[in-house]
Amino acid sequence: MKRRDFCTTTTVAAIGLTANQAKSQPEVRKREFRDKVYKSVKWGGKVNMDRLRKLKDLGFDGIEGSAPGMDTEGLRKACAEIDLPMHGVVYNKHWKMRLSSPDPETREIGRKGLEEAMRESKAVGGSSVLLVPGRVSKNNETHDQVWERSIAEIRKVLPLASHLGIHVLIETVWNGFCYKPEQFRDYLDEIDSPWVGAYYDIGNMQKFAPSHEWIRILGSRCVKFDVKDWGVKNGFCKLGEGDVDWKLVRKEMARIDFSGWVTREGGDGGDEVTAKLMDELLDL
Repeated sequence: MKRRDFCTTTTVAAIGLTANQAKSQPEVRKREFRDKVYKSVKWGGKVNMDRLRKLKDLGFDGIEGSAPGMDTEGLRKACAEIDLPMHGVVYNKHWKMRLSSPDPETREIGRKGLEEAMRESKAVGGSSVLLVPGRVSKNNETHDQVWERSIAEIRKVLPLASHLGIHVLIETVWNGFCYKPEQFRDYLDEIDSPWVGAYYDIGNMQKFAPSHEWIRILGSRCVKFDVKDWGVKNGFCKLGEGDVDWKLVRKEMARIDFSGWVTREGGDGGDEVTAKLMDELLDL
């Protein structure tokens, strides 16, 4: 074999070896959302210092409470001590005291409860209240009625939202309301307030349209995200085991330049597993 042929042969072999090695290596992605997106978990109303410390050690950035009815003083002190803030709360009366109820008294109770939750969120250092605005039902709660009644009640709390600096963030769930991303977009646009936005649940709405499409259509209206997975075969499931296309979800989050809180709702077999899955699927 001539020297030139030998060099060519060994070079080709080396290139082939390098290509094979590259194929065998796991994908290395740039963690583009690190320091831009903050991971959190849902939290009950009680103080638990051991779990707070554990979450901090696992790299969680915060927690999200449930209001009204929290130990606001105790939780604020505990969160400050661990340096693990409560970034907001879920309004825990929105199912029973619905803003879409045909009963005006029930709507008023629901609205006052929402205001109480807003004050508790402020008291613990949060920035938002998650709200399910109503439920379509056979009992005089059509889609149009949920739309109109809930918007009327939400508009009544906007002065308080502005005063406290607390966002009212609407979540779509399996409640018969706004099952198309365009509907949800138009609902938020009709309210037309800087204090109202989307708390988009990545898993909830996968059933009705691919989750990345929801994010694309909602765009900058997405203020916070709930993190879940869902699949046709296994329903709500461990993160990464459903039908959510996390690569496309990341792409759409990047496209809207999202920066903010993402909160795991549900479990994956322990906080350690959840922390790793959130880091991997969301490039944290």
